[in-house]
Amino acid sequence: MKIHKPDKGLIIIIFALLISGLVILFCASTVISRQKTGNPYYYLFHQLLYGVIPGLILFFVCQKINYKFWKKISLILFFACLVLMILVFVPGLGYGRGEAQRWLIVGPLSLQPSEFLKLGFIIYLAAFFSKTQKINTLIPFLVILILAGGLVALQSDAGTLGLIAIIAFIIYFLSGAKTYQWITVIVCYILGFFILIKFFPYRMARFITFLNPSVDPQGISYQINQALLGIGSGGLFGLGLGHSQQKYNYLPEVMGDSIFAILAEEIGFFGSLIFISLVLILTFKGLRIAKKSSDNFAKLLAVGITSWLVIQTLINIAVISGLMPLTGIPLPFVSYGGSALISILAATGILVNISKHTT
Repeated sequence: MKIHKPDKGLIIIIFALLISGLVILFCASTVISRQKTGNPYYYLFHQLLYGVIPGLILFFVCQKINYKFWKKISLILFFACLVLMILVFVPGLGYGRGEAQRWLIVGPLSLQPSEFLKLGFIIYLAAFFSKTQKINTLIPFLVILILAGGLVALQSDAGTLGLIAIIAFIIYFLSGAKTYQWITVIVCYILGFFILIKFFPYRMARFITFLNPSVDPQGISYQINQALLGIGSGGLFGLGLGHSQQKYNYLPEVMGDSIFAILAEEIGFFGSLIFISLVLILTFKGLRIAKKSSDNFAKLLAVGITSWLVIQTLINIAVISGLMPLTGIPLPFVSYGGSALISILAATGILVNISKHTT
């Protein structure tokens, strides 16, 4: 098939999300940045240096590499991601905060392997199911999912665990799974949910908080109540960029999981709607690319990457808006974190390359 020009609209949307994300991150981070370092630009510069620059390099490299290359190295890539996930638990290499053990310290740098696992996992699943359509794939699918999901669960990262479980189900379903197979997967998911609650009781506390946010307003319900206050304060048009009140040590995780509350507070309902519309346009373009892809691997890979971005965005917004139980998951393109941004830009680079090979 002749290679044609990439989807320029997709590239524009990606960069619009990236730039708007940096603007919101700067607005959300100024107070905590000034308090911790004396420099209001510190976290913005850190994101640019360790997230945007390496991420853009990978974006341009990945959009040049033929997507079929990733199929050839999918197993090696997935295995490397699993090794990084295991290294998190090695004393002297791994770093944890509270109940979460999710980071690797490499010299002056810190990495979050679960962010790279998302992409490696999607590539491997797409490659696996594009080659094994004539065999019973239920057991291999569950083994792959347990390998990846088990390591994520051990890091106390329920948000990422739920995300990769949903993405895996979508890829499995679209690969041609039979009815009894995907029903079995759903039953396994339900059992896994109850096992997690049994062994990690604090997750039940979060579920109770979701049902009744007034429970323990100075404790476990504090974050969601402050987030809702910020979202409500934004009204239709927002308080204006840089004018959030919740970022003044009221709302926890203002640069991370809670950043959508700052976004809504500063640019309001209509500004939030524009941001969500950009994500939905990205979703439409990604699914259109998948539909027009020339082979099954490209289709599954495009669907996986697109599902990752939109579902993670919707989960983050739903959680911080009180529509889902509280769980830590960053807002794509916006939340602070170099590992997340690098993996997202690499993934979108691959998606742009797939758009060059559509029919």
